[in-house]
Amino acid sequence: MDEIKPDHVLDARGLFCPEPVMLLHSRVGDLAAGEVLCVQATDPSTQRDIPRFCQFLGHELLLSREEESVFVYYIRKGAA
Repeated sequence: MDEIKPDHVLDARGLFCPEPVMLLHSRVGDLAAGEVLCVQATDPSTQRDIPRFCQFLGHELLLSREEESVFVYYIRKGAA
């Protein structure tokens, strides 16, 4: 897969559940449909919470990976 170029970045490193998802929910509301947000988090619970968030609200999780103890997610905002 080619490198994904995010339109926005959300730094949630150092925050714990439920803060990363609360910030994500707020930030996604500011995006236009189709824009890509990169989320960086250190809380392992985001591995469960962010995919569920995307599935439940109709956003596309393009990629998730771990880089040096940081969980990185690329999310494309859905049309809804």
